[in-house]
Amino acid sequence: MEWIPLVDLQAQQAEIYDDISVEIKDVLTSASFIGGPAVRHFEVAYAGFTGTRHCVGVGNGTDALELALRAGGVRPGGEVILPANTFVATAEAVARIGAVPVLVDVDPVHLLIDPDRVAEAVTARTQAILPVHLFGQLAPMAQILEIGSSCGAVVIEDAAQSQGAHRNGKVSGSFGLAAATSFYPGKNLGAAGDAGAVTTDDPDIAEQVRMLGGHGSSSKYVHDVVGMNSRLDAIQAVVLSAKLKRLPRWNGLRREAAARYGNLLAGVPGITLPMPMPEGESVWHLYVVQVDGRDRVLEAMHKSGIGAGIHYPTPVHLTKAFSYLGRGMGDFPVAETAAGRILTLPIFPHVTAEQQERVVASLRHAVAGA
Repeated sequence: MEWIPLVDLQAQQAEIYDDISVEIKDVLTSASFIGGPAVRHFEVAYAGFTGTRHCVGVGNGTDALELALRAGGVRPGGEVILPANTFVATAEAVARIGAVPVLVDVDPVHLLIDPDRVAEAVTARTQAILPVHLFGQLAPMAQILEIGSSCGAVVIEDAAQSQGAHRNGKVSGSFGLAAATSFYPGKNLGAAGDAGAVTTDDPDIAEQVRMLGGHGSSSKYVHDVVGMNSRLDAIQAVVLSAKLKRLPRWNGLRREAAARYGNLLAGVPGITLPMPMPEGESVWHLYVVQVDGRDRVLEAMHKSGIGAGIHYPTPVHLTKAFSYLGRGMGDFPVAETAAGRILTLPIFPHVTAEQQERVVASLRHAVAGA
């Protein structure tokens, strides 16, 4: 029985192999491992892709969040508003600064940060709002930016799951003061290891991120602030540049796969389909349905060779790491209810119609038996 993976990274690597082989050899020959032409080339290309003036490559997506927040003025003790339904790295980056993650609930349809809850959470200590573009679609940025402007808080996007998504003519990573993205291998634009970037239109923010990511150094052996070591390496830049050329087509294939799932699952009892925002275009980083008896359904699908997954089984406030925030079950009911029902189906650019038909047949059988 063929195993259908949640994401097929080998197919992506096979497609770019010839392109990157020569360029990686050039990096090894030149020994320009940190920085250098390959990194500069990718930074310029990705800034162009997002429609921003600056891109600074860093070591990973979590560092990108921390660096963007620090460059944006978030300081220890400051409050940063973010959704409870997100990967823990969003809150982790806030905590690493010594700032306070202020969690809010998400809307029940799209499971994205709820602007009404954001407005309620604003205090005199609010320094930033950190919306997450989850599952491949953009958070409601017009409302978030309005709230940020009214209370004097900077808006930093968590754009790790939305590379290429757009709304009203603007692309993910170009809405806030800055945006952080991850190039973890499973992302729409994934490296061959850890990597990340910060995009911004503000040259001062870009300079601050680059300095902070280079040990707080504005020039060699001159350290203006306490920074960190977080830089994009050249081999990852080569891989990312090759994939970036293909990303619009790959995102288009994801949209086709999502539409196919929608057609195959339309009207099936017991399955709630994802609903994209009407004024935007998702890049379908994840295809997340909701079902009752989720754990039993997941186990049945795994037994039938389907690599379904869960994103995410535990809201941030219910993790042990963030128990110190003093929040508990019932505080964010939408995120908590969704956490027990969400199920991620395999989706990637190279998924075939036949594979999707098998996924749907397995899901329907599992839901009927649950």
